[in-house]
Amino acid sequence: MAPHHAERFPPRFFERLDETADSEFYAAPRLVTHIDEGATAAVGALYEELALDGLVLDLMASWVSHFRTPPEHLIGVGLNEAELAANRALAEHHVQDLNVDARLPVRADSLDGAVCCVSVDYLTRPVAVFREVGRCLRAGAPFVVTFSNRLFPTKAILGWRAADEAGRVELVETYFRCSGVFGPPESALRTPRGAPGDPLWGVWARARP
Repeated sequence: MAPHHAERFPPRFFERLDETADSEFYAAPRLVTHIDEGATAAVGALYEELALDGLVLDLMASWVSHFRTPPEHLIGVGLNEAELAANRALAEHHVQDLNVDARLPVRADSLDGAVCCVSVDYLTRPVAVFREVGRCLRAGAPFVVTFSNRLFPTKAILGWRAADEAGRVELVETYFRCSGVFGPPESALRTPRGAPGDPLWGVWARARP
């Protein structure tokens, strides 16, 4: 986190109950779905609505990427080799802990889009990661962050766990703004309000020229 952003977040905001290496926590593959069918469909619908195609990055990826139709070339960056290898939508993948090294293995101004599904709550240096995603995106390309109310509580940052759903939306919008490389963020609840099942929120913004 850049020092000039630190005042936006209280002390211990990015701490977690379990501070052991994420590579250890995610060492065993979890070939399960982390959101239900309705929320999964809502993710795919949002991706389709935003016309995500071409060279796209799936950040903090797992064994599924939730696209209705995968983009032409989808790059996965995640923590578990077995999960990434099982993801048939990926054209290539890289094992990387973004909480250790936020630098992405992607050329500047090369991506047509980027997504991060139900994982933003685990980032301990989110502004640095968002800024790095912005570096890799072409001007006007979207970065789409989706999340529900499910999480691994010991690995989610304290600030996320303390916030309600509206506060979490505001927090992701703040990450976009603090990065300084995106236009105004947009957000929406993508599942019917009050309906049974997992809620699915989306927050997205486009890279500045």
